[in-house]
Amino acid sequence: MEWVSLAVVGAVVLWWLDSMRAREAALKAGKRACQGEGVQFLDDTLELRRVRMRRDGLGQLAFYREYQFEFSDTGDNRCEGRVATHGGRAGAVELSPCRPVSL
Repeated sequence: MEWVSLAVVGAVVLWWLDSMRAREAALKAGKRACQGEGVQFLDDTLELRRVRMRRDGLGQLAFYREYQFEFSDTGDNRCEGRVATHGGRAGAVELSPCRPVSL
């Protein structure tokens, strides 16, 4: 019974470490994409939107995570961006078009 508890704790620790590595990779990719487009990455934070298992190019299962963040093109608005990670590495980054706010 002690081994089962130890295995569960070990799995939780591994999950947490993988999540932190994926989050850090997503944060760097989002900031890099914003810098490349000349927009401002807001709040220095990400929101985890989805986690699921997917196969990578080699056919191995790995966690696929989708994050959402906010950026601004003028400093007066907030636009949404998305970044995905797979197996702890950042993949596609999407910056949605900003729509002007009518007053």
